[in-house]
Amino acid sequence: MTDDAFDPEAYVAELREKRREKDEFFDSHPQSPIPPAERDAFDGLDYFDPDPDYRVSATVETHADPEPVVMDTSAGREVRYLRVATFHFELRDTDLELGAYQQEHDDSPTLFVPFRDKTTGQQTYDGGRYMELTPDVPLSDLDDIVVDFNLAYNPFCAFTDTFDCPLPPEENWLSVVVPAGEKKYESP
Repeated sequence: MTDDAFDPEAYVAELREKRREKDEFFDSHPQSPIPPAERDAFDGLDYFDPDPDYRVSATVETHADPEPVVMDTSAGREVRYLRVATFHFELRDTDLELGAYQQEHDDSPTLFVPFRDKTTGQQTYDGGRYMELTPDVPLSDLDDIVVDFNLAYNPFCAFTDTFDCPLPPEENWLSVVVPAGEKKYESP
């Protein structure tokens, strides 16, 4: 998959604008995961610098009969997802793969991609990060997709224990450093 129309400068500008909008939401919206007592001191999330090298093309292996995957949660429960696809790609000169999931009986086209990498627990949230991808075509017609780690974000449980979040299954633990997306949230 080649993206001939990709403009790195426009991409970085758009990414920075989306981050600014997210910071505004987190700062003032009633549904923000930032605890109300911390919002006055909140001055935005911490991100790795945008890097188009962490926007990779992946081939998609779809699973007609998806396997159930049980994920632990941050509160010690278990939740069940279906592995509907596997993405195969190269990053940092390493061949990698990530499972893409949907909850059972979920008709949404959005694919949930939780992952850990070598920044987890150091520069990024201890429980891992998420990406959500919404293909333009039905999953059954999908041959390749752009996986953009610059869009990796922290689950709400990274901000407060009020939330219970799925943790990435071991099959989505990457063996490389991925310095892209959101960094670990530090309470003010």
